[in-house]
Amino acid sequence: MRSRFATPLAAVALAVPLALGAAAAPAQAAPADKPKVLSGWTQTGASSYTAWVAARNNQASYSAYGFDWSTDYCTTSPDNPFGFPFQMSCARHDFGYRNYKAAGSFDANKARLDDAFYADLKRVCTAYSGIKRASCDGSAWTYYQAVDKLG
Repeated sequence: MRSRFATPLAAVALAVPLALGAAAAPAQAAPADKPKVLSGWTQTGASSYTAWVAARNNQASYSAYGFDWSTDYCTTSPDNPFGFPFQMSCARHDFGYRNYKAAGSFDANKARLDDAFYADLKRVCTAYSGIKRASCDGSAWTYYQAVDKLG
């Protein structure tokens, strides 16, 4: 009777570790250039902002990187104060904060992320002139001060 069960039991004994090993295989590692890509999308210049917007609109192409694209936009502040469209600037700021925190290098990058946020807001304001521009610039400064001090 022992020989009748020996072969099936041996097969099960070999199959279980193989199946468990496949299930426990480590997740695909992010590409080695992830820090460079993240840095490129979080600089103060307009070209960095434009590259980030293009990537955000095509997130599937960057799925291997494991970026966190989630956002609450301008958190508890209005996304479009006085009609100024700050929503995308806030989304990029969230992207930088979330991804640098996940990478464990937030403190080293916070000041640059906040500066990039302010630059993005000021670029929004270039669409206006006169008193409207001054109001936009003042709102941008207020939003920047909030993230600089509280972010």
